[in-house]
Amino acid sequence: MQLRELRAYARHRGLPITETFIDHVSGATAERPALERLWQAVRSRKVDTILVSKFDRFARSTKQLIDALEEFRHLGVDFISITEQIDTSSPMGKAMFTVISAIAEFERSLISERVRADIAKARANGKRHGRPTINAQTIAEIRQLRRQGQSLNQIARTLGISHQSVANYAPQHRNGTRSR
Repeated sequence: MQLRELRAYARHRGLPITETFIDHVSGATAERPALERLWQAVRSRKVDTILVSKFDRFARSTKQLIDALEEFRHLGVDFISITEQIDTSSPMGKAMFTVISAIAEFERSLISERVRADIAKARANGKRHGRPTINAQTIAEIRQLRRQGQSLNQIARTLGISHQSVANYAPQHRNGTRSR
């Protein structure tokens, strides 16, 4: 049904259909092969207009949609959503996109502000922010296990700490770089 609507819309607007990208997997799935092919076509400038039936058929989050629309704008690719009646090739569609982008940017700045305020509040209450400190005994164990030839991942699993914490305290190679 969606394809029928999209083809009719394209025909009505005189938009040539060069390729149809359809994923037959859940949108929640990280790997969406057709979406990857679409991005390749967009980035290689083989596509100048993206036509979708609804926003949620293309992007699964507002952030993903805004990021995609920003990249499309940068690449000169128009985006049309039939259901939401957004067409970035028209003045009204561009204005709507600008409003949506501004709201998304405002939302991101509010979240960032809240995070900074929460960190400041925690510090004021005497709480430390960041990774937990590693005690001297654990540092000695890291170095001993590293000298025994264990990898950083093995040491992290053995001691129940992060890979980065192990890398921070693992002995360095002779050339001065950290062992990986």
